[in-house]
Amino acid sequence: MKRFDVVIAGEANMDLLLYGLPEELPLDRELLADDMHLVTGGSSAITAHNLAALGNRVGFASLAADDAFAQLWRAELEQAGVDLACVRPARGDLRTGVSVLLQHAHSRRTLTYTGTTAALRLADLDLEFVASARHLHLSSFFLQTGLRAEVPEMLRFCRSRGMTVSLDPNDDPAGEWAQDLLEALPLVDVLMPNEREACQMARVDGLEAAIKGLRRQVPLLVVKRGRAGAVAVRGEERVALPALQVKSIDAVGAGDSFNAGFLHGYLRGWELEACVRLGNATGAFSTTGVGGTQAFRDRAALGDFIASCGMTWKPDRADTEGAEAGERLAEPRRAAPANQRG
Repeated sequence: MKRFDVVIAGEANMDLLLYGLPEELPLDRELLADDMHLVTGGSSAITAHNLAALGNRVGFASLAADDAFAQLWRAELEQAGVDLACVRPARGDLRTGVSVLLQHAHSRRTLTYTGTTAALRLADLDLEFVASARHLHLSSFFLQTGLRAEVPEMLRFCRSRGMTVSLDPNDDPAGEWAQDLLEALPLVDVLMPNEREACQMARVDGLEAAIKGLRRQVPLLVVKRGRAGAVAVRGEERVALPALQVKSIDAVGAGDSFNAGFLHGYLRGWELEACVRLGNATGAFSTTGVGGTQAFRDRAALGDFIASCGMTWKPDRADTEGAEAGERLAEPRRAAPANQRG
């Protein structure tokens, strides 16, 4: 039996969230936020944390700077149960990456210092640690500039060890969506962009055109649509479910939280609809707390929310041996409660 269900190779940084700022930001005066939070960020770290919160055995491969921010994210991931044995010290005077997120009423601005995110290289990864998992998940393709050129080599290694691979490309700050991403797709089992990213990757306008262009390149395409829910396409099979309606604090990390829920089901061989339903549930649940991980710290609330979506969950870490040793989270019951909207 494999040591991990999932290994995630990628970035961990800190998110500084500021609330209550006007959408029009004048440059000639100081602006006062209504509230702020400093939380663990980075698509890779959020996905790792929330997969572990769901009961998966998760390994994390990354770089850690010698600073207070790295101590914060390490402590949070360890508390969630993520194995950090493959986190290596960052070289030189690199610092932990930081994103400042300005939360407006109907939009969000993000300012990012990438820090250690851009420094991770294939040589920093213990490939035997990676191969001790059933599955590899990779995020932030364009931010991981040190690893980007070596992604195909890493994915070929994983596939040679019988692993499956998922990729959430996230945004390309340069807006180029270069060819090297497309060249990696034949080595990917599950592609997980959001709707805008899918359109940018396919260089088309509109969801249906993007799906048509991308579905031929990967066995399973999953497109996150925010308030419109998600759609998954595998061959001739297509599942589209609307988002759950919740009282949201912010949407930071909601896509990564969707990934965690979807992959939990995928790794257990669930039907496609069940995977999307759980992804919608975990994505929505994420928005009820600050940032991408805070909601998942409350296991009781997580269990109650999943139950309200027509699924059963046992918040007990004693049986986290994955699909080969029994499930903690069962497939959705066929008869969902009346308030189920996903």
